[in-house]
Amino acid sequence: MISKSAKIYIAGHRGLVGSALVRALSAAGHTNLVYRTSKELDLTRQAEVEAFFAAEKPEYVFLAAAKVGGIHANNTLPAEFAYSNLCIQNNVIHSAWKHGVKRLLFLGSSCIYPRACPQPMREEHLLSGPLEPTNEPYAIAKIAGLKMCEAYNRQYGTQFVAVMPTNLYGPGDNFDLQTSHVLPALLRKFVEAAAAGLPEVTIWGTGTPRREFLYVDDMAAGCLHVMNLDDAVLGRELLSYPRPCFVNLGCGEDISIADLAALVAEVTGFKGRLTFDTTKPDGTPRKLLDISRLRALGWSPQTSLAEGLRHTLAFFTAS
Repeated sequence: MISKSAKIYIAGHRGLVGSALVRALSAAGHTNLVYRTSKELDLTRQAEVEAFFAAEKPEYVFLAAAKVGGIHANNTLPAEFAYSNLCIQNNVIHSAWKHGVKRLLFLGSSCIYPRACPQPMREEHLLSGPLEPTNEPYAIAKIAGLKMCEAYNRQYGTQFVAVMPTNLYGPGDNFDLQTSHVLPALLRKFVEAAAAGLPEVTIWGTGTPRREFLYVDDMAAGCLHVMNLDDAVLGRELLSYPRPCFVNLGCGEDISIADLAALVAEVTGFKGRLTFDTTKPDGTPRKLLDISRLRALGWSPQTSLAEGLRHTLAFFTAS
């Protein structure tokens, strides 16, 4: 159990994931939180990261900093997605070990699993087949990150673990239509279409792919649950190689993009037609996580998709 006064570093505190972690930690009574903006600390620079850890000496680390984006961003900037994410995680994980961090939680992504992965996807399916080409550089970086945690645990006896969240959404999301993920992009499209009285909204792809969505504050609660596992449970479940050092973090249910669009239209009050641009890529046909392992550790999500969409809409319209 993390003490209320322990020094906790949240890398990427301004992003969707990091800001939710800050909210969750603050609500739980943690008062010694440390963070830096990217201008104050460039995590891709090894010397800067080393100096930060040497000066601050955090006891716990949540590694939520990453370069992220949807299909368009991944296809347009593959080198940046590979380089930036590899640099960030390598520097932070190595410095965490070097400066005696008690526990580190690495935030991965469900895109680590093969494109044609059996559904629902279990932790054991990692590296069992080819990745989805549209986000392969990002996925490879995330796989490298969790394997790095595993390697440090094996060699140095660290307690570095990882969670693999499904598609996240909520307050703090990126609503830029060029770089955002599918749910915030749809929400913005429908809000603007409803305000303008447009007769239709066009959605990328066929609408048939299925996706799982987790409200970001549920994700944060799941991360804190994992970080607060007692030593015996953590050692048995996440630090016993070759047992995976990571767990899936999702809701255990998925929805087609077409049905998601219809739900977003309903929540935003859009009354027009939905059309699908089949010349655009669909991405992975289905991505549903098996969350039985995390459920067995005592955690389950609490927020329905409709409720989470209403919270996200309120954030977007107020920002």
